[in-house]
Amino acid sequence: MNLEDFIATAKQQRASDLHLEPGLPPALRVRGALRTLGEPIPAKALYEWAHEIIGEAQWQHFLERRSADLSRTLQGVRCRINIMQTARGIGFAIRLLSTFQATIEKLNLHPDLKQLVTRDNGLILVCGPTGCGKSSTLAALIQEINLTEARHIVTIESPIEYAFRPRRAYIRQREVGRDTPSFEQALLDALREDPDVLMVGEMRDPETMRLTLSASETGHLVMTTVHSSSCAEALQRVVGAFPSEIQNSVAAQLADCLAVVIAQRLRFRPDLNVRVPECEILMPTNPVKAHIRNRDFFRITSVLETSAEHGMWTFPRYSQWLDKRTQWFVPGQIPESPDGEMEDLPETAMPPPSVAPTKPALHESKQKMPAANPASGGRIEIEPTESGFGKILK
Repeated sequence: MNLEDFIATAKQQRASDLHLEPGLPPALRVRGALRTLGEPIPAKALYEWAHEIIGEAQWQHFLERRSADLSRTLQGVRCRINIMQTARGIGFAIRLLSTFQATIEKLNLHPDLKQLVTRDNGLILVCGPTGCGKSSTLAALIQEINLTEARHIVTIESPIEYAFRPRRAYIRQREVGRDTPSFEQALLDALREDPDVLMVGEMRDPETMRLTLSASETGHLVMTTVHSSSCAEALQRVVGAFPSEIQNSVAAQLADCLAVVIAQRLRFRPDLNVRVPECEILMPTNPVKAHIRNRDFFRITSVLETSAEHGMWTFPRYSQWLDKRTQWFVPGQIPESPDGEMEDLPETAMPPPSVAPTKPALHESKQKMPAANPASGGRIEIEPTESGFGKILK
């Protein structure tokens, strides 16, 4: 078997991740659980696959760094691939991305999340553990803007996971390492590129966080992710990443620009045989802003529990809403084209050596999901209609 055969097997098993290691059998992560299958893979085969994907031109750079991040479309599936040197040889960690264009409906998220992207400025922070679907949620919010408004969107990712096809929005996507040397340089460039919406794939270091906060203060709607298990922890992590002498000013800046914090985790539903996002949602009310400025992050949890009327959700309350929900999107029930609404992008090359307003509230909604149009050959058309997105925006 070659690499594409393993990708095809992972796709058939509906796995989210594929791990390949010399001398060990392939491992698939299906619904959060890791399981192995087949025979151990020889180190020579993995070496050859890595050399083929990285290419001769960038192979020497890989040998120097001992790792590579890139994206490829294999067997009709867009994959985020990490190739690394391990004690046994060269290994692969492959994330299989969704074969459809992420939308609020297709991710089974609360429909009132669409209201968040009607803002003109502010910071939308999506957090959660690794593999909980943060990038998919960001892509769904970007796609909501793309379908409804004529805005200039700039995304900065490492690597690009969802390739958008512009509908009403004007979308530019930049990949760190290929199109720009770093997140910091891309953020500095973005402020001179007249964006309305800026999406930063991940805030990894204080400099990226500082530039992201500054962009959200200068009249842009900024979306980004951070690794944390709750909304309060995400805010605390952002402020705590800075030196102690400036944390007070950073906390004040974060309180002023914050639009919403969404913490999510995946919950398996046996009745649907899929995992759906379970969310905690924090809106920046006056008490929340006061707690952020004072760095009393432990008090935010009590505000979440008592502020349902302001559109806030705790994990238990959101779980109850999921239990009452009747309309679901289940992948595979409706035939789709291999790439859905995604646009093909140039193959990702290895990076060269580095050179030095009114806040909308979220309320329970009984809106039904749009049905597939039979005339479209089974493909879901997600163009905005008066009965769907139009009413929500009005």
